[in-house]
Amino acid sequence: MFGNSNRLAIGNLEAGLPIIQGGMGIGISLNGLAAAVANTGAIGVISAAEVGILEKDYVRDSLGANIRALKKEIRRARKKTRGLLGVNIMAAMTHFAEMVKVSLEEKIDLIFVGAGLPLTLPSFLNKDTPTRLVPIVSSARAAALISKRWFNRYSYTPDAIVVEGPLAGGHLGFSEEQLNSPRHRLEKILVETRAAVKSIEELSGKTIPLIAGGGIYTGADIYKFLQLGASGVQMATRFVTTTECDASPGFKQAYIDCEKEDIGIIQSPVGLPGRAIINNFLAEVNRGNKRPYRCPYHCITTCKGQSSPYCISLALMNAKKGRMKNGFAFAGMNAYRAKEIVSVETLIQTLAEGYNRAVAAANP
Repeated sequence: MFGNSNRLAIGNLEAGLPIIQGGMGIGISLNGLAAAVANTGAIGVISAAEVGILEKDYVRDSLGANIRALKKEIRRARKKTRGLLGVNIMAAMTHFAEMVKVSLEEKIDLIFVGAGLPLTLPSFLNKDTPTRLVPIVSSARAAALISKRWFNRYSYTPDAIVVEGPLAGGHLGFSEEQLNSPRHRLEKILVETRAAVKSIEELSGKTIPLIAGGGIYTGADIYKFLQLGASGVQMATRFVTTTECDASPGFKQAYIDCEKEDIGIIQSPVGLPGRAIINNFLAEVNRGNKRPYRCPYHCITTCKGQSSPYCISLALMNAKKGRMKNGFAFAGMNAYRAKEIVSVETLIQTLAEGYNRAVAAANP
C-alpha cells in the first residue's frame, strides 16, 4: 500500500504501515479499535485513561478497576491480532506508575506517554522488558529534555518520539495563544525536534524515529510529513468514525454531524486547553450553568476538582456511551470532514490511495 520503504521501525519492532492510531480516552480506543488497526499492519493503541470506569467497583476502588480493565483490554486485543499494540498513558494520571507496570507485565509492544514529561519512565524497565517507550511531546525543548534525562540517568534513548502539533484533539500541550501561531505549526516543530535530539543520537549511536501527529487526516498528509523527515504519523480523529471504534454510535454521530465552526477550544478541569466539538453541554458550562462538585475520582493530578464546573471523567464517560446531553466529544481540527462510518480496512485503503496519488503528483 505505502511501499516497503515506508515500513515503520521502532526499536526492534517493525510495522508494515507508517501509521500509529492515537490513544483516545475515555473508552474510545480499546481492544476493538486497536486490534482492527493492528491487523492492517499499522500500530493499534489502547487508551489507559480511566479504562476501568465501566467496572462495577470503579467508584469504590478506581485503581483496582483500572488495573483489571487494562489487563482485560490488552489480553482481548492480543486474541484478535498478531500485529503491534501499544498503550497510551497520561503522565498526569494519578496512578501513572501502576498503569505503566501493568502494561509492562502484559508485555505490551509499546507505551506512549503524553500529558506531561515522563522523565523517569525507563526506571520501570528491566533487562528482559520487550516494551518500547515512546514519549509524546509538543515542542523540541521537551523532546531534548526527555532524551537527555533518559540517556544521562538510564543510558536509554526514546525508541521513538511522537511530535504532536496544535491541530490535535483532546488535551493540548500549548497555550491558547500558541495554538494559532505559525511558530508552533507541526511542520516547524518536527524539523526543530530532529535538530534537538541530534546530539543524543550521536552520543548513543541510535536514531530516534519521529512520528508526526495532530491534524493529519489524509494520505496526502501522510506523504507530506514523511517527506519532511517523519518516520510515521499518528492519527486519532480519523479512526473515530470506523465500525470498530469502541465509542458508541452516538459519539461517532457527533463527528458526522459537526461542522467546522462547531470545533473549538475549551478550558479543561485538568488545567489544559482542549479541542472538542462544542455542544449544548459545553455551552451550558460556558454560560455558568454547571455547578462545582465534589471530585469523586481525582484521576488526574492537575485536576482542579474543587473549583471545576464539571467532572471531566464523567463527561467523557457519558459521551463514550452516547449520552451527549451530559458530556462532550474531544476531536481534532479535521473532525468535521468525517461524513460516514467505514471499516478500519476501508479507511486504510483510502489513506493508501491518497498517499499514492500524492506520490504520483510529486513525481510526474
